[in-house]
Amino acid sequence: MKKAAATRLHILQKAFELIYNQGYQTTSLDDILATTQVTKGAFYYHFKNKDEMGIAIIEEMLKPVITSGYIAPLEKEANPVELIYEMMQHLLLKNEFLKIELGCPAANFVQEMAPWHEQFSKVLSELTATWEKTIAESLEKGKRNGYIQKDVNSKQATIFILSGYWGIRNLGKLEKDTAIYKAYLKQLKHYLSSLSTAG
Repeated sequence: MKKAAATRLHILQKAFELIYNQGYQTTSLDDILATTQVTKGAFYYHFKNKDEMGIAIIEEMLKPVITSGYIAPLEKEANPVELIYEMMQHLLLKNEFLKIELGCPAANFVQEMAPWHEQFSKVLSELTATWEKTIAESLEKGKRNGYIQKDVNSKQATIFILSGYWGIRNLGKLEKDTAIYKAYLKQLKHYLSSLSTAG
């Protein structure tokens, strides 16, 4: 990797860690410069401003993580009831990067930036739409393969599943105890079972 590309990646990685720990709006450019130990000139060589860097974090740091951890697990040829539950269980209890007290980095960006920043809203909407589409397609595939009841509305079920995930991430930030995740997963299992042809 060339030096310029390595510097850019270093800025993104360190800024992402800072933002995940303390929030986007409370992380100043000075904080980023101090942590990355790059000059202001070097920062502006790669990014026009902090917001352009924030968009790059979503596109280049979060998108690959979401693709591998949130989307790829659902593309297997298996029972979507099991796939969705295992994915949520991994994200909530087994993923070593995602911290209960810090929540989900994508959800944090949504809460902080989407209401008032059009470009942030656009890229975050694309991320969540991809995850939503993948879950719905997994349920539809499950209907075709006999795992999911034919009368299940896949879009409505997907919205319910996703709203539960975003909500429990926020409750987790307040409770700081994985017991709340386990309670959610127990009820999620009941809900997914209600969609299954196996009951």
